[in-house]
Amino acid sequence: MKKKTENRPDRLKIIPLGGLEQIGMNITAFEYGDSIIVVDCGLAFPEDGMLGVDLVIPDITYLKDNADKLKGFFITHGHEDHIGAIPYVFKELNVCPIYSTKLTNGLIEHKLEEHRMLTKVKRKVVKYGTHINAGDFRVEFIRTNHSIQDAAALAIYSPAGIVVHTGDFKVDYTPVYGDPIDLQRLGEIGKKGVLALMCDSTNAERPGFTASEKTVGKTIDGIFSDNNRSRIIIATFASNVDRVQQIINSAYKYGRKVCVEGRSMVNTIEIASKMGYLNVPENTLIDIEMAKNYPDEKLAIVTTGSQGESMAALSRMANGTHKKIQIKPGDEIVFSSHPIPGNEKAVSNVINDLTMRGAEIVMQDVHVSGHACAEEIKLIYSLVRPEYSVPVHGEYKHLIAQSRIAKSLGWDSDHIKIMKSGDILEIGEGYAKVTGHVHTGAIMVDGIGVGDVGNIVLRDRQKLAEDGIIIVVLTLDSASGAVLAGPDIVSRGFVYVRDSEDLMDSAKSVLNDTISSLEDRGVTDWNKIKGEIRDNLSDFVWHETQRRPMIIPIIMEV
Repeated sequence: MKKKTENRPDRLKIIPLGGLEQIGMNITAFEYGDSIIVVDCGLAFPEDGMLGVDLVIPDITYLKDNADKLKGFFITHGHEDHIGAIPYVFKELNVCPIYSTKLTNGLIEHKLEEHRMLTKVKRKVVKYGTHINAGDFRVEFIRTNHSIQDAAALAIYSPAGIVVHTGDFKVDYTPVYGDPIDLQRLGEIGKKGVLALMCDSTNAERPGFTASEKTVGKTIDGIFSDNNRSRIIIATFASNVDRVQQIINSAYKYGRKVCVEGRSMVNTIEIASKMGYLNVPENTLIDIEMAKNYPDEKLAIVTTGSQGESMAALSRMANGTHKKIQIKPGDEIVFSSHPIPGNEKAVSNVINDLTMRGAEIVMQDVHVSGHACAEEIKLIYSLVRPEYSVPVHGEYKHLIAQSRIAKSLGWDSDHIKIMKSGDILEIGEGYAKVTGHVHTGAIMVDGIGVGDVGNIVLRDRQKLAEDGIIIVVLTLDSASGAVLAGPDIVSRGFVYVRDSEDLMDSAKSVLNDTISSLEDRGVTDWNKIKGEIRDNLSDFVWHETQRRPMIIPIIMEV
């Protein structure tokens, strides 16, 4: 049933459907009258307790209920937490175009092609400064800097006022590719009068300015200069094209060939190269199969796995399961990233594995963030001068950190709105209030299954992971109900059966006693039989081991 909402002619509704109080899954709806536009459509990566889950995408029930109002999806940049959910969302909601800049569109097209949706979804490439009319909205793309090229802020014009959405950004006066952030245009829009600023909060806790990406290039160049007899392996984010460009520049300068390893890295670099965002000197890139033909001092490998992901290329190199690259003593391993909060242990494990194989870990700081620190956020506020501050993109502590910055610049609590995903913020000149809440949530993707793994399945997986499973197999006569075979016990992840024969024999005795009792009482109902088997065996196992494995009785009838 479609959710009815009252529309005031002087108010705009801002409805984040994800991306608040978390890192990732960024998606926000803007509603005015009979028009809805959506900014970004990202995914999140599974948390520790989401066993077996590959990806997490936003619940778009509200958008499906209001599909007739949708006028367009506007994408700020090409990172997974902003574009990753597009194929899944557009399988259910392919009713409007996607607007994005050139590289972002190229990355989106690759995703759609993988899902065999390229010809089904409308896409439009937008240049900076272009205005897109979408129902009651007009959207302008403004150049920003980030850790991926072609990032954009959005000026969203509505009858209620202008909202500036920064997307993920930093202020980089010397970017590796392209021009600096268009501060002049942000200032011009600020002079027109901005209703609200939705600003990136990821680095709001950090004082000062984020360093330019070019500073990393100097460090990388020094690493190549200092290690002229070793093979150099550099792990970084697959989407950081500027970082890869600087690695290629240094490799070419010092006469090295470059191999790229990791599926996401190969795809991104291929797309960026074709579109002119990556300048690769001729005969510099070689296939990973050719690496064995070059001496160590003539080879550099750029790989995924800087966050310790178990299946990423660097992790497989570290544990010896990579089919084409074997780590050997003297290899120089560079982590060109900082561990994302929560990944520190995984990164440490990979470093330990690499060190045990004789590799040298380069401890120089070979990374800068793609997000604005406190002083850059202050600069944006000073240029845009919004009536209301609406911090976005980050955990709750990051949103609060940005609210403190706004307060330090003169905004009071009434003009700073900290939202939660699903909140409906009604906003207009002199008015901003959360007036309701829409359904939101996380939908888990496991393999090709979307949404078929929920809390109950995760709870079962957690139980299996913690204590294992015992299966009890029993064969009954269909006429008399007498036991013809069994009970047999199959155990996985509970105990090693060959070392626990006494325990398993005792468990079988408990089952035999249970079945004898059931026969004596004339119980033939399968649910009753299964229930008593489960309860009695569970009590016995807990008494003997203090564990509660999942117990599944299986009854076969002959």
